[in-house]
Amino acid sequence: MGPHQTELLIQPGDRIFVAGHRGMAGSAIVRALRAGGYANLLTAERSSLDLLDPVAVNGWFEAHRPDVVVLAAAKVGGILANSTYPADFLLDNLKIQNHVIEGAWRHGVRRLLFLGSSCIYPKFADQPIREEALLTGALEPTNEWYAIAKIAGIELCRALRQQVGFDAISLMPTNLYGPGDNYHPTNSHVLPALIRRFHGAQLAGEPSVTCWGTGTPLREFLHVDDLGEACVFALERWQPAAADLQHLNVGTGLDLSIRELAESVAEATGYQGEILWDTTKPDGTPKKQLDVGRLAALGWRAQIPLAQGLASTVALFRQQLARGELRL
Repeated sequence: MGPHQTELLIQPGDRIFVAGHRGMAGSAIVRALRAGGYANLLTAERSSLDLLDPVAVNGWFEAHRPDVVVLAAAKVGGILANSTYPADFLLDNLKIQNHVIEGAWRHGVRRLLFLGSSCIYPKFADQPIREEALLTGALEPTNEWYAIAKIAGIELCRALRQQVGFDAISLMPTNLYGPGDNYHPTNSHVLPALIRRFHGAQLAGEPSVTCWGTGTPLREFLHVDDLGEACVFALERWQPAAADLQHLNVGTGLDLSIRELAESVAEATGYQGEILWDTTKPDGTPKKQLDVGRLAALGWRAQIPLAQGLASTVALFRQQLARGELRL
């Protein structure tokens, strides 16, 4: 921590509750906190604490009295799940957020970090997307219910800071990948889906792999361990003034085409066949990139290059596959 340790906004002795510690983001935040010397971590299994139950959440806060809370718990899913169960995505995420954020405030938590998502921004926001783009246009319809819930969480944190001085901040990560990712055949995101596809093709000796669309859309990818580090950095050092924005983007500031991504995954998996493109399939938004200037100005930048992150992610994917730990 160095000579400025006393100036940090959280301290090694703090009792830190990470809600959603088993998820991809939550587990990375736990790893980063432990690596940063924060040993007094509180976690709760879903079987022992149902975040959808306000009485249970209130009782848990009463019993454990955390000093700091990181809210990484959420109901997540792919496009199909979002469109099939819109009420579930909206209601469940609103409940989780409201119960944890209000519980933290009412039980004297000193500092709270709410984890949002880049899907909060308008579908046609100017690129790269600045934090000010929030609530300036229509959302992407494929995940609007999840996005609306996340926006409500950001605004609840802002309202509590404004009305009662509750120290709540929010971070908006770009597309994540790495340990704990979802490789499900129908509801995984683009990068794990490509890893799964190219690994299978390499194993089977397939002469070609066909990917959807033209390969031209541009996307940004952040290793989840970089997100974990960003969360610890923000908890320790970011204290927005009352009039400032209460949320910050987290990303690499770099994007690449889906075609380049597919080629990178092919390289990481050792696949040497041909990559074909089914241009009858939709491309989605042409470009989605976050402006990460604000976090960079505070002194934090992502450290894991995509090639390095992909290599370690593929290696972990294969280890877990061999041990029967992934549901494919």
